[in-house]
Amino acid sequence: MRLYHNPRCSKSRQALALLEERGVACEIHRYLDVGIRMEDLDLLCQLEGVVRKKEAGKERFAALRHEDDVRQLLLDDPKVLERPILVHNGQAVIGRPPEEILQLLS
Repeated sequence: MRLYHNPRCSKSRQALALLEERGVACEIHRYLDVGIRMEDLDLLCQLEGVVRKKEAGKERFAALRHEDDVRQLLLDDPKVLERPILVHNGQAVIGRPPEEILQLLS
């Protein structure tokens, strides 16, 4: 289980707190420091809303026509990744609101 986490983001901190409150152990992946994990990339690219429009900018966001475009953008500029995201057992969910991550715990 891996949490794509930005400690400066309140929603990301809330998601981490939810996991900790439930005693759920997970890998904290600070994607801004180390980038997107290649083994998660396909899964992340399939998530609707995975790119933060504000961070990407209007022009780059509008240019995202295919999954390959999203993949390249996430690799080139990880800060555009929506957060938090929990990856577990071949599934991923965006924690907006943070409680959404709980659906992968069952």
